[in-house]
Amino acid sequence: MLIHYPDIKPYKTHRLAVDDLHTLYIEECGSPDGIPAIVVHGGPGGGCSKADRCFFDPEKYRIIVFDQRGAGRSTPHAELTDNTTDHLVADLERIREALNVEQWILFGGSWGSTLALIYAQTHSESVLGLVLRGVFLCRQQDFDWLYQSGASRIFPDYWEDFLRPIPDGERGDLMAAYYQRLTGSNELAKMAAAKAWSLWEGRCATLRPSAKVIESFADPHKAVSLSRIEAHYFVNGGFIEENQILLNADKLEGIPGIIVHGRYDMVCAIDNAHSLHRRWADSELHIVRDAGHSSSEPSIVDALIRATRDMSQRFER
Repeated sequence: MLIHYPDIKPYKTHRLAVDDLHTLYIEECGSPDGIPAIVVHGGPGGGCSKADRCFFDPEKYRIIVFDQRGAGRSTPHAELTDNTTDHLVADLERIREALNVEQWILFGGSWGSTLALIYAQTHSESVLGLVLRGVFLCRQQDFDWLYQSGASRIFPDYWEDFLRPIPDGERGDLMAAYYQRLTGSNELAKMAAAKAWSLWEGRCATLRPSAKVIESFADPHKAVSLSRIEAHYFVNGGFIEENQILLNADKLEGIPGIIVHGRYDMVCAIDNAHSLHRRWADSELHIVRDAGHSSSEPSIVDALIRATRDMSQRFER
């Protein structure tokens, strides 16, 4: 089984102002002359981690890592103003142009797969290939699965903790109830909601309980941006049309894709990946039999590194 490449430090970091409010944090790692690949993190609002650099052979890839609007080290933190899918797609183009990249591979997991797919459907001429993990199509049924009824039947004990901040009368639309608290002026209610929202996702993310994953999701800095930005996007349908990605699957024609999805993914059910694969002739679907959603699970790590190796063999200069 393949494991992460050794952690490497960035050879260059950037602060890119994309408008009068938002400034993005960007890193470049690996080989400056390698195959350009950009990591598109999940959430939205999750931010990148050091491990995101380690899915790529640093001798073959120019690895670009960045934090999306409001996430990680981008500023202002957890900001919702001018933070929509169209803004994030435009930001990717600004990064590509600023770093003088002609074409690149997009490596995205969960919400990162959503954004990578929408970007590829909008700017196909700039995309060499896609490596996607834990595909999330951002349909109403996908929101309902995680935040209303679905995963709740698999994790009823964790679900009780998710319900606790919300009174019985508001539980018919939990995303809306959480959004109200996460954007309200009551700081105590906001922090309680942020912690409960983020912990629910972290607890569902792995096949086997992972203290490290749960600790990451419990971090207050991450919990606030993850919960606020996710709720902001999800109550607005991801700022896309219902079923937009599948309806526009023809725009992916000619773009090679490798999809990695855990069989027991309880955050993004496997029908997301299967439905996409059926519409996208140039894709491969690798179902990982002993994993859930998290990119840190050993079998997911193995599958993703095999995917980046495959892409490097296709595009090595």
